[in-house]
Amino acid sequence: QVQLVESGGGLVQPGGSLRLACAASGITFSIYDMGWYRQAPGNQRELVARISSRSSADYADSVKGRFTISRDNAKDTVYLQMNSLKPEDTAVYYCNAEFKAPYSGRYNTYWGQGTQVTVSS
Repeated sequence: QVQLVESGGGLVQPGGSLRLACAASGITFSIYDMGWYRQAPGNQRELVARISSRSSADYADSVKGRFTISRDNAKDTVYLQMNSLKPEDTAVYYCNAEFKAPYSGRYNTYWGQGTQVTVSS
């Protein structure tokens, strides 16, 4: 059974920091590309950051310089360090795992349940 379990969300003041964690089970974690997405009320889900199986990272322009994605393959966990948080960062943050199977080209994609991040004074 594949599970992605997010943790670390909560209420924080503008300018504050949070670290999200996503613990994976049921997958060969080291070969999966991992990502963080977020969805605010009334908005579509958007990519925040992603890190490949080779630890190559990409970020949305809105979070560059403030957020850092990392992974610990020994713990089957991906992290999102969020600094200098802004009210517009308020959203439900979702963990994503994706693997493109060789030869077939089929994608295996999994999602966590999400964790709420609220940035407010």
